Amino acid sequence: MQGRERLSPCVCSTLRMVSRAVTQLYDDVLRPSGLRVTQFSILAAIAGLGEANLRQLEYMLAIDQTTLTRSLNLLERDRVIERVPHPDRRIKAMTLTSKGRRALEAARPLWARAQNKVLRDWGTTAWADAQRRLAHLLRVAVKKRRSSRSRVPPNPARRGRGLVAR
Repeated sequence: MQGRERLSPCVCSTLRMVSRAVTQLYDDVLRPSGLRVTQFSILAAIAGLGEANLRQLEYMLAIDQTTLTRSLNLLERDRVIERVPHPDRRIKAMTLTSKGRRALEAARPLWARAQNKVLRDWGTTAWADAQRRLAHLLRVAVKKRRSSRSRVPPNPARRGRGLVAR
């Protein structure tokens, strides 16, 4: 089965399938650096800001706090990022260590190779169109999620648990 026949009519399922396949492609190319593409993205975001806190990274990467915290803890354990003091002690700020800067620099050409492969195979015009459309979908989804979270009170029975049997 190839192409469209494999895709689900469900937007979410299709996007997740494509995301997994593209992530695997980038991970395969990045493997010699020791980083996965998710780690590369976090390090690149922190490097771009110089210092970043959880909220900034959540927003920039459109990632939930639990997943981000787990990834940051692993990066901190591997000593590629470190926490730095922030005037507001409630804010957890991070910066790259020298090991993190070296890891990111080693991974950049590999990331560029993966990026060029995808763009070469798909086409820069097609990517620019898809990027524009996906940016719109992201804005809509984030806006809908934020507005629905502000209306629905949190369910204390679900806090810290996976799926709850009904």
